[in-house]
Amino acid sequence: MATTAVFGCCFTGDEDKNGMVRSRLIDRQLTKDKDKMKRTQKILLLGSGESGKSTFLKQMRIINGKVFESDELKVFKLIIYGNIIKGMKVLIDARDKLQLPFELPASVQRANFVFSYDNNIKLEEPVFLQYVPAMLELWKDRGVQMAFDRRREFQLGESIKYYLDNLDRIGQMNYVPVTLDILHSRKATKSIIEHEFLIENVPFLFIDVGGQRSQRQKWYQCFDEVTSILFLVSSSEFDQVLYEDRKTNRLVESCDIFEAIVNNKAFTNVSVILFLNKTDLLEQKIKDVSIGDYFCQFRGSPQNLSDVQEFELDLLNQRRRDHSRPLFSHFTTAIDTQNIKFVFQAVKETILRKNLNLIMME
Repeated sequence: MATTAVFGCCFTGDEDKNGMVRSRLIDRQLTKDKDKMKRTQKILLLGSGESGKSTFLKQMRIINGKVFESDELKVFKLIIYGNIIKGMKVLIDARDKLQLPFELPASVQRANFVFSYDNNIKLEEPVFLQYVPAMLELWKDRGVQMAFDRRREFQLGESIKYYLDNLDRIGQMNYVPVTLDILHSRKATKSIIEHEFLIENVPFLFIDVGGQRSQRQKWYQCFDEVTSILFLVSSSEFDQVLYEDRKTNRLVESCDIFEAIVNNKAFTNVSVILFLNKTDLLEQKIKDVSIGDYFCQFRGSPQNLSDVQEFELDLLNQRRRDHSRPLFSHFTTAIDTQNIKFVFQAVKETILRKNLNLIMME
């Protein structure tokens, strides 16, 4: 009995010692995690739908060397297939509603074939390839091109021209998306997506939330402990209306959202950085469309990129109530990796300079 008691005592002592070691390790890890949380730069990406938030996050992955794995490439492949089929169906439907005649009689049959695609059928490669020859020919048809030229009159994804121009390559067997294909891909964000990157030994947590009206109630879930807000505006959409109501000007909607965010008391000590995005599309659009037709207060040359950009920036700046705080702004093209790399270098310095004390914590 005595021997048993001694062994029992020794066993209990070892157990206590092991428990203390585990406890110290847990405490140490908790302290480490707490310090990391304090040092983490929490960046909230905000803006209306299709402003380029998700594309910016893809660029952050590319710039910071996080490659897209094979499983992700397969997902993007299906998204790209869907973007193309949907875009062509929209063009076919718009051509019909705008009463634009097909150039070639054979285009009628091709259009009916593409339009017959059932959205409930998964767009695996063999299914998609069936539609490629018809879409290649339809894209050459003058009637479809005329519909595309009038795209501001209906809702069409901005990537469709890029994809249809590259359909010979994308429409091959065993197609694997290249980086630019992925950057052009579009899938509405309907959840809160987080990506963390270690940049110059500082943790950055980027949070992307859906920009459509139905998704904006989720924004408030992400407001706690925000370091900075990157607010994206699609600068090229001054002549377009919202998908949600078909009447509200998209640039006006962006200004309204920006006003609500920049004047929110919860962000008094948060740096707001404005990205006037899609410079490439804006530069193309102003060659044919005058911003003065949609904003009568515009003064300047409607074909001068700088005049249009400064006007849009001023529209947004006017919505701020407190002009004593600086507004950091950049003109960006989210699909241009070098542009985003250059701009984010300046953004990073702005964020780190403002939060230097927290970053220096050990």
